[in-house]
Amino acid sequence: MPTLFDRIDAYVNDRLALDPIEATVFGAREYDDQYPDLSPVGAEASANLDRRFLSEVAGIEPADDAEAVALAFVRERLGGRIAAYELGEHLRSLGAITSNIQDVRDVFPLMTYETDGDWRVVQRRLNAVPTALAQARGSLQVGIDAGLTAAQRQSRAVTRMCLITAGEESEANNAPSDWFADLVAGYDGDDAQLRADLVAAAAKARDAFAATGHWLEDVYTPAATPEDAVGIERYAVRAKYFTGADLDLLETYEWGWAELARLHERVDAVVQRIVPGGTTAQAIATLDTDPRYVIHGEAALLEYLQSIIDVTTEELAGTLFEIPEQMRRCEAAIAPPGGAAAQYYTSPSEDFTRPGRTWWPTLGKSEFVVWSALSTWYHEGVPGHHQQSAYTMLQRDRLSRLQRMNFISGHGEGWALYAERLMDELGKFSDPGYEMGYLMGQCLRAARVVVDIGLHLKLEIPAVAMANLPSGSVAGEVWHRDLALQFLIDRGLIDPDFAASEADRYLGWPGQAISYKLGERVWLEAREDARRRHGEAFDLMAWHTAALRLGPLGLDPFAELARTL
Repeated sequence: MPTLFDRIDAYVNDRLALDPIEATVFGAREYDDQYPDLSPVGAEASANLDRRFLSEVAGIEPADDAEAVALAFVRERLGGRIAAYELGEHLRSLGAITSNIQDVRDVFPLMTYETDGDWRVVQRRLNAVPTALAQARGSLQVGIDAGLTAAQRQSRAVTRMCLITAGEESEANNAPSDWFADLVAGYDGDDAQLRADLVAAAAKARDAFAATGHWLEDVYTPAATPEDAVGIERYAVRAKYFTGADLDLLETYEWGWAELARLHERVDAVVQRIVPGGTTAQAIATLDTDPRYVIHGEAALLEYLQSIIDVTTEELAGTLFEIPEQMRRCEAAIAPPGGAAAQYYTSPSEDFTRPGRTWWPTLGKSEFVVWSALSTWYHEGVPGHHQQSAYTMLQRDRLSRLQRMNFISGHGEGWALYAERLMDELGKFSDPGYEMGYLMGQCLRAARVVVDIGLHLKLEIPAVAMANLPSGSVAGEVWHRDLALQFLIDRGLIDPDFAASEADRYLGWPGQAISYKLGERVWLEAREDARRRHGEAFDLMAWHTAALRLGPLGLDPFAELARTL
């Protein structure tokens, strides 16, 4: 009789066949020349697969603790996917930071480019780009017909990404560049026919992105909703999916205000160390012009970021974390153009032939100010996302394949923010510039809680919060994008360009932005609960190991299981 893990593996095989992008992300290379069916038919097939599997495991009693964790994961994750499908989210998949259209392009950096055979796989996937984008447009058209559209702001953001990719627009002041032509220019083999086929396939992909950008501009955007907010029903479903928790959204909103106020007290103290008697803006300006924190050129930037990963890995291995040899390789990389301004991480492949990678979007710049990069790279690399994701990938004897291939934002981003907090506790931000960078990141994540819930639920600004708002704001004013933008600059402590990118990201990815601070709160509470229960016997490395071995979980089931560690 098949075990629960056998059944989960069979479900995963079916799911990867339906979603070759997800297969590539995970490192299952047998589908690297294909795309999922991005039409409504494909979305329905995926939802039906999830429904069937949930029904199959509904009456199963776990045989041991590993099966209990796996069942909790399956029921929570698949239930969230089905809820999103039933709201019609697949018919309005457009967002400034993520959508089916971005995924069609962004899967290519995760592929393998070592042999002529690998490049033939790349060529076949390039040839499949036009069909994939046509299917994505078809889903969006069905959404238009059903009155289920993304916001115009999100459509314009994806339009720009498409046209930058096609070389019809440029990022910053750079000259336009054909992204797919640049990709295939990396082929350095001797097969002239393969080279010609790659060039032809890249041109098809480029033209498909150009056509999609113009379709969005001419057809979709005029039909899209001008309303940025998604409302409480959609927001609650998305927030639960990203956090894995049943949230009291109004309590969470109030907590975000309190957490932001707490952080700014510490910011004020650091400002006085940088510019005694000065303001936060003056401190930031001072750091921005300090040559100690300025790096010139992409090569030097990558060298700096790689050194953070490598040094931290060596320092923490065997002291606070178990870091097996397979995990020691984590690469710093430059992100593809046309995306959001935020840094991010991609996990290693299942077999670790593709390493974990941290990605820095240059936004067309060649000079980089990095006093805030130290905490960010702890977040993206070690002990943050790479430590968690790569360690999860190694837990073959404890976790099902489905658990190892998934990422839950509240759990994962919460861990990464906890990792930054841990490095602060270890004294890694003694330099006031690095401490300011860490605190600014914390302030941004707290501001996200306020802004994301406030924008999408159209909440009023409480009178007690007026001291934290831009001048000209009034008590009782309902949140809107322009107010959020200024709030992110003034209280989230980010520059205007990044604030604009962030605001559009929240509006197009409802519920994700709150997962960082809420996840960090749960991780900190779990650690302190274990410290109280174990007293002097508490071992932080042992606790980290046990907690990470649970694998990805929604915050509610994680909090429950953490009480047993």
